[in-house]
Amino acid sequence: MRSVPERDSACAIAQAAAVVGDWWSLLLIRETARGHHRFDALQEELGISRKVLTERLAHLVDAGVLEKVPYQDRPVRHEYRLTERGQGLLPVLLSMQDWADRWVFGDGSLSGTADEESTEARRVAGLAGERLPRLELPGHRDGAPTDPVADTTATVLFCYPATGSPSPLPDGWAGIPGTVGCTLENRLFRDAYEDFRAAGAEVRGVSTQRPDEQRVFAVEEGLPFTLLSDVDLHLAAALRLPTFRAGQLLRLKRAVLVVDRDRVVRHARFPVTDIPAAVTEALTEVRRLATEE
Repeated sequence: MRSVPERDSACAIAQAAAVVGDWWSLLLIRETARGHHRFDALQEELGISRKVLTERLAHLVDAGVLEKVPYQDRPVRHEYRLTERGQGLLPVLLSMQDWADRWVFGDGSLSGTADEESTEARRVAGLAGERLPRLELPGHRDGAPTDPVADTTATVLFCYPATGSPSPLPDGWAGIPGTVGCTLENRLFRDAYEDFRAAGAEVRGVSTQRPDEQRVFAVEEGLPFTLLSDVDLHLAAALRLPTFRAGQLLRLKRAVLVVDRDRVVRHARFPVTDIPAAVTEALTEVRRLATEE
């Protein structure tokens, strides 16, 4: 962790780099966003020495990015959680992930989907068995903070790039692979909603559009389920969901997850190349989970 030289004292980029420009610091922010808060868990996830981990955690606490929260008495033990300042760095991490998916792992082309054998696809497939950390996203009805996971046998979270109502989509949107079909996907989940409910599941759509934009669309389409706004990318960071940038905004690539009541991801579909089949597949999965209870 180096100090900012006087010549760069007014440079915000240099000041930010002094806080999070270190490899381990960035990865610690990534891991706390994923729900790993305790020292031993962070050390296991990162394979970092105790000495370096202690130094980086102290630095991030001093910088106001993390806060120490006691979780045990006698002896007192702490876990590390992102502050509001730290959460403000999540779009930075997702922008870095998006850049690497496109320019390091990919060929540089802009896409709202990916190949079956891509690193993005492998990353989403690896979510099966992982636990979604506690977080809340604003819902479309009134913007109230909402847990993405409902108190039901299962929750289907379908992520989609954006709908064209009420705001127009960016120029060239239809030419980006994987973008077309968001309205269709919402309608298919709407039409199958009672079947999902009969199987003990809740359905929730997620995009990075604002709640007020989602509200207009939900009313127009008569959606019975809640749309959640990941405008601050909290869910995307927690699960390292694939994104792409269009219209100067990061958008979620289309993916379908089934999460059980214990917050464990039981099914993950990405890429979604056949939307009707993905809806049917999710319904089959929640019916299977219902038989386990």
